[in-house]
Amino acid sequence: MEFEYEREMEKPTISLLILIFSLLFSLASANIPLGTTLTPLGYPTNLTSPNATFTLGFIPIPSTNSPSFAAAISYSGIPVWKAGGDSGTVDSNGALQFLQSGNLNLVSGNGSVIWESGTANRGITTATLDDSGNLSLKNGSDTIWSTFNNPTDTILPTQNFTTGIVLQSGVYSFNLLSMGNLTLTWNNSIVYWNQPLNSSFSNLTSPTLNIQSIGTVTVNDPSFSGPAIMAYSSDYGEGTDVLRFLKLDSDGNFRIYSSAMGSGVDIERWAAVEDQCRVFGYCGNMGICGYNDTAPVCGCPSQNFAFVDPNDSRKGCQRKVALDSCLNGSTMLQLDYTQFLTYSSELTSQVFRAAISSCPAICLEEQSCMGSTSLDDGTGQCYIKVSNFISGYESPALPSTSFVKVCSPGIPNSPLSQGASGTTAWKVPPWVVLIVVAVTLVGFGLLEGGLWWWCCRNGQKFGRLSTQYALLEYASGAPVQFLFKELRRATKEFKEKLGAGGFGTVYKGILANKTVVAVKQLEGIEQGEKQFRMEVATISSTHHLNLVRLIGFCSEGRRRLLVYEFMKNGSLDSFLFASEDPSGKLLDWEARFNIALGTARGITYLHEECRDCIVHCDIKPENILLDDNYNAKVSDFGLAKLLNSKEHKYRTLTSVRGTRGYLAPEWLANLPITSKSDVYSYGMVLLEIVSGRRNFEVSEDTGRKKFSLWAYEEFDRGNMESIVDKRLTEHGMDLEQVIRAIQVSFWCIQEQPSQRPVMGKVVQMLEGTIATEKPPAPKATAQGSMNDTSMNVSSTVSAVSTFATSAPVASSYSSFQAMGVSSSLSGSYIERTTSSQV
Repeated sequence: MEFEYEREMEKPTISLLILIFSLLFSLASANIPLGTTLTPLGYPTNLTSPNATFTLGFIPIPSTNSPSFAAAISYSGIPVWKAGGDSGTVDSNGALQFLQSGNLNLVSGNGSVIWESGTANRGITTATLDDSGNLSLKNGSDTIWSTFNNPTDTILPTQNFTTGIVLQSGVYSFNLLSMGNLTLTWNNSIVYWNQPLNSSFSNLTSPTLNIQSIGTVTVNDPSFSGPAIMAYSSDYGEGTDVLRFLKLDSDGNFRIYSSAMGSGVDIERWAAVEDQCRVFGYCGNMGICGYNDTAPVCGCPSQNFAFVDPNDSRKGCQRKVALDSCLNGSTMLQLDYTQFLTYSSELTSQVFRAAISSCPAICLEEQSCMGSTSLDDGTGQCYIKVSNFISGYESPALPSTSFVKVCSPGIPNSPLSQGASGTTAWKVPPWVVLIVVAVTLVGFGLLEGGLWWWCCRNGQKFGRLSTQYALLEYASGAPVQFLFKELRRATKEFKEKLGAGGFGTVYKGILANKTVVAVKQLEGIEQGEKQFRMEVATISSTHHLNLVRLIGFCSEGRRRLLVYEFMKNGSLDSFLFASEDPSGKLLDWEARFNIALGTARGITYLHEECRDCIVHCDIKPENILLDDNYNAKVSDFGLAKLLNSKEHKYRTLTSVRGTRGYLAPEWLANLPITSKSDVYSYGMVLLEIVSGRRNFEVSEDTGRKKFSLWAYEEFDRGNMESIVDKRLTEHGMDLEQVIRAIQVSFWCIQEQPSQRPVMGKVVQMLEGTIATEKPPAPKATAQGSMNDTSMNVSSTVSAVSTFATSAPVASSYSSFQAMGVSSSLSGSYIERTTSSQV
């Protein structure tokens, strides 16, 4: 990359002197005189800002054809502004011209103008590249035009981004709205990310977006007493000589990057859209976005489609046969765990309430419909897609089924096991398969019969036979059916009570083979035998390290009992609350954090990894059990579905299957109950794990306020020490984990379900694999004094989402001190962990 300076002068000697003078002046002060021309292969090499941080010149652009270049302002080789944006590429004969008229032009090799500043005849005398990376065209000391006011895809520190400016990268754009919202838009039509300000910021006049050098993204307005912080870089405040900047990437995501001076490497520190597949159009028209082990990948809906460009899967897919050319008519092909992205601008006439079987039929009858999505989250919503552009997302965690209109017959995608070559697997003759299956079944039958006979021969009492035989079913993973008299004998007439909860009473029992179990006698279950067995089968099929294993059940008349594996160390509440059990053993922070993380993983499995989402409805310390090694295991999951439907519909505060202090606001406002209700309850439990106090506790210490509300006020003041269990101060703690746990708890107990994270993200936040920002104040709908049968509940729940002023996770002991925690909290050691942004 070089520069070529050309001056048209009547006398060659004078021209040469002026050229040398101009060159020396430019290199010293980063001023560019009128008449300067820069070319990709010119001379000298660089025009640099006074502090040698930014350079102006041509940079090579990757191209499969002839060499291409872009006129750019760069930071250690990283472009932060390009003349003409994405379309501003030229060959080696192109040029950036600063004309005598004051216009800045980018011209191609044949002389055609690709881009211009539009500043001709405005009295411009010079151009300046300053230390902040801003290129300005000036009339004396007045700036007429600048790159900061005309950015392409990047925002730098000290740059003011206002409502009249747009960042553009391909079909994607970023805007700051007049009400302070940050938005990402596809093709100037689909807003797929819209981040509002906190509701406390209102009546804006002229908002401005900035990124600070320390890594905070803020919105300022003359009406604000202070800036509203919208995002934090994960390396907030760390390092010196680090440039942090905002960039709209070609994949449609808006990110914070940081780059150490001279490194030439930019590292992603924050992303607006955490799930890249949620970016509309990422995989092009009719493309389906999914994930391999680490990154998003693009595919086509079925074999009825082919890539538009086999070398670039992001350009989307096209039908092999157009719908208007179908020989056998069209049909709807089912795509499991797939969602066609639908955002607010498309919702006006494209949402229906329909059963999953009706959703494809609606689309098939509508000529303009190209596909449809049925949500399996209980809402019964069906989205039809009449747009000519469809963006899809496939994931086993998605509670949705989609249908795409294709010419008959619909051909699903080949299994991955076939491989890229498309070769078929070796085929076995059907008669061989039948023989193998028959022999296998006979063998299993003989084995099971032999074991049954052995149990009869060795049983001390024939009355214990069915239990021992049933245990064989348990060993195979099937739920065991017990007789009531067997469980009555195993529990010694229900003598030793372990506890009681919203679903019934639990007793200790010993089965015939000396296995210790916990027997729960269910209450309020009025389902029929068949339906009860189906629900029990569903519960018993959920196997996870952090879920209590269901061994079997009993269903005789109106008697309903469940048999679980026994947890030696009991429930979490006996270890947390000293006032309730002074003799309880103290759990150190490492054990508490592992319990919090294990509980979150167990709930995540119920919500996101089971075939059907299981909402627990009663997350509390009493339902978190500890095994011999103090590993957390969630109990009582799946029992909410066993309740009588009328009891669900007409809830009262005494009959609802939840516990005071842990109920999400939607329970009390008669709103739909979803997995986000469990997230709220988990947040309350997490706060109790940190504090060792009941979240609904009211005392003089908390100013007669409910502890969870008082705790946020202390957190907002940076007074973490008052929140943490004082019994832990004598032991070592990982302070980063403590801060993360406190922040996560307040995110979980937000009033609006939409503001709470899903449990999978809660796990990531606790692990530190994604940044945890400062949560907004939780606006509890149930405040004041509470007792077992009544609560003071507000009549409405706000439907307006608010965005939080966010704060970073403290990454060191010094940052923890900066938040107001005294050194006495550090204990005997401080363990540092490394977080990485996903």
